[in-house]
Amino acid sequence: MKKYILFCFLSVAGFAVTSLTPIDTIEINGTAKDMVLNGNTLVVATDMGHIEVHDIVKKQKIKEISLPDVKDFMGDMMPARVMSTDVINGTYLLLSDSGKGGYANLYLHKENKTELLIDHTAKKPVIKARFIDETHILLGYLGNEVSLYDTQSKKELYKVQLSESKFSDFALNEDKSQVVFSCESGVLSVVDVKSGKVLKELEGQNVDNVYKVDFKGDTVSAAGQDRRGAIYDAKSGKGSYIEGEFLIYATALSPSIKKVAFAMDEQNNISVYNTSSKSKIALLKGQKSTLNVIIFKDENILFSASDDNTIMVWDLKK
Repeated sequence: MKKYILFCFLSVAGFAVTSLTPIDTIEINGTAKDMVLNGNTLVVATDMGHIEVHDIVKKQKIKEISLPDVKDFMGDMMPARVMSTDVINGTYLLLSDSGKGGYANLYLHKENKTELLIDHTAKKPVIKARFIDETHILLGYLGNEVSLYDTQSKKELYKVQLSESKFSDFALNEDKSQVVFSCESGVLSVVDVKSGKVLKELEGQNVDNVYKVDFKGDTVSAAGQDRRGAIYDAKSGKGSYIEGEFLIYATALSPSIKKVAFAMDEQNNISVYNTSSKSKIALLKGQKSTLNVIIFKDENILFSASDDNTIMVWDLKK
């Protein structure tokens, strides 16, 4: 009898999960490597040497910023793969592969002018960059180092080695006072942005590489190679995880932190959960390839980018 009741409960729970398809798509020229949402504009970094800015209300591309081609290791010219992008008050950040031994080029674009801040001769293997304010940029190095770069002095105010493990991702909290770094060890480092001081290490939920992280309020979500979608309290360090069916490449938290999204299976579907209860709310189907980024615009609208030229738009209400 108990087994029968449990079976019925699971069946009802299974039927309660809403399966959704995209309400819209955004086509870009190239493969999406990074993506940020700023108000009603979506800024997308591509492997074709440019970023695209899309107005999500008017549903049109409003700007494109291109970088010079670079030489690959064979000496052939190719587009500079833009690995990371951001925008603040009309100034755009572009971090690209220089084609020179894994070292990066860092550009700022403002008022139709593109300025090279760091080039490959500085030998900086930077993987990700984000604005802290108009004159400071946070850098994440391949060797899991965090750095705060001053655009006026063109110097790093600090550079801190977080661990010996290879860097994977970082995510800033809403006011950009703290950042969480992930690496191949599965240990997450919560860092004070102003000083570079490590405030807390989050561990125990992921035991392998954490591909992506998100950070809102005091909550951190982590997408793991170990098929675990982890959720931590950044203050207490306590956490738990949701078991996936495949390597989990992407994650995102909703603005209220009531919902968390993970890419949980081999079909690249996005599973949305109640953060507290860990119960599945929705399954988003239709992604064509490996997910790179998931972004919640609000509690119901999401954007997702994969290793292809299609960004998908989702509505949890439909």
